[in-house]
Amino acid sequence: MAFYEGMNWLWAILVGAVIGIIADMIVPGVKIGFLGAIITGILGGFLGGWIAVLLKIGGGLIIQLLFALLGAVIILLIWRALKRS
Repeated sequence: MAFYEGMNWLWAILVGAVIGIIADMIVPGVKIGFLGAIITGILGGFLGGWIAVLLKIGGGLIIQLLFALLGAVIILLIWRALKRS
């Protein structure tokens, strides 16, 4: 059981990294590195999930990944705006 719980964290890190790297490629002017991509992807998943709940949109894995990407892009846009000011 403990191994399975650890795998959830591993998957969250791996998926977060992929989502963060894709979001980094979408938003120009921000280079966050690998650790930043992991953090951005995971936080983007939380933000995207919150947005999906607000909009009452549910769905499968693809919808969840798209909302995680949306959340990560929003985070990077905010980061870029704060960095420039």
